[in-house]
Amino acid sequence: MSQDKIQAPSSSTGLMRFYDVTSSNILLEPKSVLVFAVAFIVLELILHVIKI
Repeated sequence: MSQDKIQAPSSSTGLMRFYDVTSSNILLEPKSVLVFAVAFIVLELILHVIKI
């Protein structure tokens, strides 16, 4: 009866590996995101001042 058991590989028993998930193809540097956010805020302030 012990020969009928199916055993999983020891590397995958109860472990979750999050680094196997494929990442997005869009890679942005933090500096680029910060510059875009500041530019967007400045644009909003300009539009608010001229009331468009």
